[in-house]
Amino acid sequence: MSTRIPAGLARFNSADGDEAGRVLREVCTSAAWAAALIAGRPYASTEALLDASDTAMRELTADDLREAMAGHPPIGRPKPGDPVSAREQRGMAGASEQLKAELLELNLAYQEKFGHVFLICATGATGEQMRDAARARLANPAEREREIVRTELGKINRIRLTRLAEGDPS
Repeated sequence: MSTRIPAGLARFNSADGDEAGRVLREVCTSAAWAAALIAGRPYASTEALLDASDTAMRELTADDLREAMAGHPPIGRPKPGDPVSAREQRGMAGASEQLKAELLELNLAYQEKFGHVFLICATGATGEQMRDAARARLANPAEREREIVRTELGKINRIRLTRLAEGDPS
């Protein structure tokens, strides 16, 4: 039984190394993560690509995680003109000014404590859910928070890679 490889995955598998790297940096800005995924090509299925991403995420060092997080805007402030950022943070689109102010305050407190943006897989989450998560996660020790960030980043990467493999450019 043969399995059809999705068009986006076929393009990724056949892209030269520079192009594959450029595409992956739009998914995640960790060079180590991208290098691991490039080295694993070709992928027979979207699930194989996602599994490789999960493995690469588990192997990222603290410095690699910082590099990956640097590519993410703060919650409530998507990158201007970036449809991916806007789509992922859609839950903040109708947020009240009070909620936006609360989240900004929490973002600043989080960044002060942990040294990086508050990272959460925002797809499908409401502004209130993101605020509550930021509030709760401020109580975490740094080691616990680093592993939560790794998990959240893995979720984001899986969503973005699935869109890439299925050929959805946005």
